[in-house]
Amino acid sequence: MSTDLKSRTKQFALRILKVFVSLPKRIDAQVLGKQLLRSGTSVGAQYREALRARSPAEFVSKLDSAQQEMEESMYWLELVSEHGLLPLRRLEALMREAEEIQAMLAASSRTVRKRLR
Repeated sequence: MSTDLKSRTKQFALRILKVFVSLPKRIDAQVLGKQLLRSGTSVGAQYREALRARSPAEFVSKLDSAQQEMEESMYWLELVSEHGLLPLRRLEALMREAEEIQAMLAASSRTVRKRLR
C-alpha cells in the first residue's frame, strides 16, 4: 500500500498545482490558492517522511501531520468552489481523491496505533 499511497499523494500534489495555475489572478483567488498549494503539496511530503520514520510512534506522528494537511486542503478546495473561483464540477474528482487518501492515511495510522498498544 505504501507505493500506492506514495504515488497517489504525489499525483494529488500535481493536480493541486494545476488547480492553482488555473485560478484567476485576483488577490482573493491567489490567497486561497497559495494556502491550497502549501497544504496540498505537503501531504505527500509528510507521507514520505512517515515512510522514513525511525520508530512506529514517529510514523504515526507523520501520518497525523499528513492527515492534518489533507484536511486543510479539503477546506481550501471547498472555499475555492464555494467562493466561485472554480466550478464544483471541476473540483469534484479531486475532492473525492482527497477523501480517499484521507481515509487511507487514517486507516494506516489506526493499524500502527493498535500495534503500539
